[in-house]
Amino acid sequence: MADGIRIFDRGLLRKRRDRAAADFAAHDFLVREAAERLADRLDDVARRFPLALDLGCHTGELAAILGGRGGIETLVQCDLSPVMAGRAAANGRPTLAADEEWLPFAAASFDLVLSCLSLHWVNDLPGALAQIRRVLKPDGLFLAVMLGGETLTELRQSLAAAELAEEGGFSPRVSPFADVRDLGRLLQRAGFTLPVADTDAVAVTYGDPLRLLADLRGMGETNAVAERRRGMTRRATLFAALSGYRERFAGPDGRLPATFHLLTLTGWAPHPSQPQPLAPGSATCSLADALEQDPPQPS
Repeated sequence: MADGIRIFDRGLLRKRRDRAAADFAAHDFLVREAAERLADRLDDVARRFPLALDLGCHTGELAAILGGRGGIETLVQCDLSPVMAGRAAANGRPTLAADEEWLPFAAASFDLVLSCLSLHWVNDLPGALAQIRRVLKPDGLFLAVMLGGETLTELRQSLAAAELAEEGGFSPRVSPFADVRDLGRLLQRAGFTLPVADTDAVAVTYGDPLRLLADLRGMGETNAVAERRRGMTRRATLFAALSGYRERFAGPDGRLPATFHLLTLTGWAPHPSQPQPLAPGSATCSLADALEQDPPQPS
């Protein structure tokens, strides 16, 4: 991790994931949705990846969904939480507890690195991407899904408005997320070729906003911002936030939306066989000449 970068309390995050591990299957819908999307992306690649890494494996959801897709023969699993890693190990795959900010693998170890809803918690995302690039073999593939953008925008707006009204100010209560516009540049900066970053929204509805808070706790995804306010939320502030949530966002059926923005990242470790940009000045036709050409006539 780069010196001085501390957005998240990683120790607290580890403890919360440890606590969430026992009942994670009751709250893992978002991880499974993201894992399905990763598996679909992998299906689109006409390559085999014998040795792969599941970075941030939770309790083994991605491994179960992948099966043998992508030509994966060995899938190494690791998670920040030793308890989650221990549960993932029950599927018989090699598993260890490891921090995404300090990968304990040799350079050029893996044909494929996958990460499902884990990288939005790293303090130094450029550094983590550079480490992932380091452990990939030449022409190895990196595929990840992470939370970003306007994730939980309804909850964030409701909490901020309530805290401002009840306490005269507000503190970070929902984690900050990366923006898709920055991720392509970060992939390039980390040394990936053919980088692609795109986003999609998953909308979930709840009859009771307390169920959303319970799911976030059950996923180990509650606030771990280093500068968060310590202590419990005031009762009046919490009730005002939940009331405001209903007033501002409830649909015609009374159910409340919770939006999760999933950012998908794709990048390749460099290899001479990959498409290369033309050298500057090597074009044989100018853009002006091309634009002046008559369009083809229909036959």
